[in-house]
Amino acid sequence: MPELPEVEVVREGLDKWVRTRTVRAVQVLDPRSVRRHTDGVEDFEQTLSGCSIASVVRRGKFLWMDLDGLPAPVALVAHLGMSGQLLVEEPDAPDEKHLKVRLSLSNRSGFPSELRFVDQRIFGGMFLSPVMATTDGLPAGAGSLQASIPLAAAHIARDVMDPHRNPDDLYVALRKKNTELKRAILDQRIISGVGNIYADEALWQAGLSGLRSTATIRRPEVQRLNDALVDVMTRALAAGGTSFDSLYVNVNGASGYFARSLNAYGREGKVCLRCEENGRESLIRRDPFMGRSSYSCPVCQPRPRRTRR
Repeated sequence: MPELPEVEVVREGLDKWVRTRTVRAVQVLDPRSVRRHTDGVEDFEQTLSGCSIASVVRRGKFLWMDLDGLPAPVALVAHLGMSGQLLVEEPDAPDEKHLKVRLSLSNRSGFPSELRFVDQRIFGGMFLSPVMATTDGLPAGAGSLQASIPLAAAHIARDVMDPHRNPDDLYVALRKKNTELKRAILDQRIISGVGNIYADEALWQAGLSGLRSTATIRRPEVQRLNDALVDVMTRALAAGGTSFDSLYVNVNGASGYFARSLNAYGREGKVCLRCEENGRESLIRRDPFMGRSSYSCPVCQPRPRRTRR
């Protein structure tokens, strides 16, 4: 599933290619991809037609487009799921095999005039959501100047890259919980945008075990983790995200390549690079975690005593 850097790459592409343009027509080719729009396909097509895209915003892994031209504030939410793609194409380009929704846009010289939602596995989708004021009165996320957020995204916390986030809020939120550290940073209500890959990378960089109890975490450790999360996300964003799968692409069809720089995730049985630099020998281990996998170094990410095996 795309994580924050991948979604931000898509947001930046959409901001360049579709912001300020008018949606001339909408065609839903598969109703399953607008199933979250409770008023149905026809309402989705009719309501969206004639709107202009005022901004393209991301909070965590939530992506939406603020719309102008409607009586009440509404946002077009795009959920990528596991295989969703938002592609800009010329109208005469062949339809993608799994094309689900087509938005015809107003003409702009040198810019393709279709925005296509393509989704092979159909876990993602598009829908219209009313908006509400942000609880702190600050812009909702990356790309936004407005203190408003779709109701569908209002439950999630500010993300790792949000300039309006107070890093100390992470310490406060973690200490209120009594759970494992990795579970906590994957909780979008505590901090949004962190997925399994980048959680493992940040925990490795911070030298912390994901099995640590949040009830015992100390402020300097949280600061170290926060710095690692920001650094990992920043480097991943610069590289265009992490792509293990041909399904992840940005709006121009280019895959990310941060996977080449991973230090922990997917490196089971390989030497821990930090331990190697320090003259130690330890191998990255893989453990089952919530139906997925966790990767860590048993030496430089020591486990709490009660969970060691």
